[in-house]
Amino acid sequence: MVCGAVFAMSGAALPPAPALAKTLIYCAEASPGGFDPGLYTDGATYAASSQTVYSRLVEFAHGSSAIVPALAESWDISPDGKIYIFHLRRGVKFHRTPYFKPQRDFNADDVVFSFDRQVNKANPWHNYLEGQSYQYYESMDMPNIIKSVEKLDDYTVRFELNQAEAPFLADMAMDFASIVSKEYADRLAAAGKMREFNSKPVGTGPFILVAYQKDAVVRFRANPEFWRSRQALDKLIFAITTDNAVRAQKMRAGECQLMAYPAPTDIPMLEADKNITLMRGVDMNVSYLAYNTQLPPFDKVEVRRALNMAVNKKALVDIVFGGFGTVAVNPMPPSLWGYNKAIAPDIYDPAKARQMLAQAGVKNLRLQLWALPVSRPYLPNGRRAAELIQSDWKAVGVETDIVTMEWGEYLKSATDKSRNSVVMMGWIGDNGDPDNFLATLNSCAAIGTANYAMWCNKAYDALIDQAKRITDQHERARLYEQAQVIFKEQAPWLTLAYGTALMPVAKRVKNFHVDIHAIRFDDVDID
Repeated sequence: MVCGAVFAMSGAALPPAPALAKTLIYCAEASPGGFDPGLYTDGATYAASSQTVYSRLVEFAHGSSAIVPALAESWDISPDGKIYIFHLRRGVKFHRTPYFKPQRDFNADDVVFSFDRQVNKANPWHNYLEGQSYQYYESMDMPNIIKSVEKLDDYTVRFELNQAEAPFLADMAMDFASIVSKEYADRLAAAGKMREFNSKPVGTGPFILVAYQKDAVVRFRANPEFWRSRQALDKLIFAITTDNAVRAQKMRAGECQLMAYPAPTDIPMLEADKNITLMRGVDMNVSYLAYNTQLPPFDKVEVRRALNMAVNKKALVDIVFGGFGTVAVNPMPPSLWGYNKAIAPDIYDPAKARQMLAQAGVKNLRLQLWALPVSRPYLPNGRRAAELIQSDWKAVGVETDIVTMEWGEYLKSATDKSRNSVVMMGWIGDNGDPDNFLATLNSCAAIGTANYAMWCNKAYDALIDQAKRITDQHERARLYEQAQVIFKEQAPWLTLAYGTALMPVAKRVKNFHVDIHAIRFDDVDID
């Protein structure tokens, strides 16, 4: 993890800046967990690492889930869907920083290394930080999907899969698939400084990290050798501001030109400001409570369903979202194809919930509820939501202790299989495929990573596994709809809400898109 001290990458010869440098300040909601995106699953980390410092073989077009070339200029797919051959872009430069001067361009060695380190336990980079793992790679079951990654020549890489995988190309545009420098990794390993890989990143992306102070600021400068073209912005600054109201104040005062996740109560004020545009994107998210289904009393489905029945979700959404959210029914949003519209919402019935708990032999239950410590589009105020749930559960005889902690520690601790608590969590879709919700968050393979409910259902797993192996979207949707029925019956989550994706942007800012999958700064300009 990155320490709290300030570090600055200075002393290198930089290209002369224009007389009036273009600077964009982004009021971010949380500190990044680190700068190696393979180790994390949260949006705050991705915004400061994969979406700024790194690139991938392919990427999403702005504002959509369409796949476009990036570090790979083109690719070929075998008729059986098991072989992908990527033809790499030539002349791509890794960042030149005070701590690393690359001696070669990006090539196939970097691609092979970027994936091998995440799966190969014999690779010294597989476990270079104690207590960290490649969570996303594992939660998507990539160790069982990718059979091999092979360098055919310096600019051609062959991926062989164990079976056809319909979302695979979209998966390669995701943050965990960011391409890192093998040359830099080798240099750090030789110097005994492997930990710096997560604090002093080197990528091929549009911006170069300059300095970071935990819980305060992240500073970037434009990459003068970015493979697409040098960015219009000279400097990019993340002003880390965890309080929603303070972010809104900074935005209105002109101290930020872009802010993350406004509180619903601040939206009318921001919308009325003549210097701000309130941009809206696709609502590709869900918030939920995850029970640890492997530990009592949450190992009993009747207990989980009773607790769900005790919560007045409509009141919660009305209070916490203030009209900018809807009650969640399924573990994926209705904006995504394959959503099962036939599934009925949870019933709010405290009397029946109390009766079901008694029938399950649950008496004098006291539990821990972890409250989300940061504002996210899927849940703007975790503490307030937790208080409302606490009150509802108290009405059926369940006492609740609300717990919270620093965001990075929260995410790490939530994966502990021995966690005897209910954890508040949420997800923003990363690739426009139902698999990214239904498999990444709830498959047996994702236990210990993104499956915070520790839930494994073989019938559910068989359906989502079959859906990944076929390309017909209508048939895939039918299978995903069946999987959602099982999910609802088994209730490993209390689904809470689908949040409205809103982004306040200063009118001086040009070419910013509210992207579906990430907060991106490439191609952005400012007057």
